[in-house]
Amino acid sequence: MSKRAELVEKYAAQIKDKLGMKPDLKLLEGVTKACGPSIYNNDSSKVSFKDEKEVERVKKNFIGKKLGITSADKQDAAMKAVMDAYGKKATVRYRAVTYYLLAIECRKASLFK
Repeated sequence: MSKRAELVEKYAAQIKDKLGMKPDLKLLEGVTKACGPSIYNNDSSKVSFKDEKEVERVKKNFIGKKLGITSADKQDAAMKAVMDAYGKKATVRYRAVTYYLLAIECRKASLFK
């Protein structure tokens, strides 16, 4: 099994166990692939919701550029929905899972399938 396939399994487990959702594996694989090499680095594979600069980067680079949503209000609403889904107690928030949730929230899942 490839390293990316192992990571997809780990992300799917988090979606199922921590978020209580049934993961769409095709979407998850597409989003994971779109993350590129960042998923292989321990630091860049995670998103810190407490780091405002990082949240702004996610909004600008993923929601804005990848998903094509440029409205600041819509970007803020999407990030808030994902932050709420994860909850404040989550200690690990994977970038691929965050992007997966954003793609669903913004109704742009078809871009990754």
